[in-house]
Amino acid sequence: VQLVESGGGLVQAGGSLRLSCAASGFTFDDSRIAWFRQAPGKEREAVSSIETNSDSTYYADSVKGRFTISVDLAKNLVYLRMNRLKSEDTGVYYCAAVVAGDYNDYLNAYEYDYWGQGTQVTVSS
Repeated sequence: VQLVESGGGLVQAGGSLRLSCAASGFTFDDSRIAWFRQAPGKEREAVSSIETNSDSTYYADSVKGRFTISVDLAKNLVYLRMNRLKSEDTGVYYCAAVVAGDYNDYLNAYEYDYWGQGTQVTVSS
C-alpha cells in the first residue's frame, strides 16, 4: 500500500494550491480518502474527505467554500484544491485511506489504516 502526496509549497495568503494523493495497493474505488493537516504544536485535524464509491464528502468548517476535494478513479488520484489560502492553513498535509464503511468516525485519524508521508504547505501573510 502506498499513498504519495505532492503539490505542497510556499504561497502567499489569498493564493491557491492543488494537492495530489496518488494511491496504490488497495481497493481505491471502495475506500474513504481523507486529507489531514498538522500545524506545529497542534493535533492532526481532518480537513476534508471523500468516499470514492459515492462521492460523499466532508469539509471542516474552517475550509468550507475554499477547499474542494475530488477523485479520479481512473488514475487512483485524490486532489485537494485549496483557494483563498490563509496563514492558518499552514501545516503538513497528509493523505490517509480506510476501506469504505470500515470505520465509525471518519474525522478520527486513528480510523485510517494507510498514510502518506505528508507534504508541507506554508502560507505567508
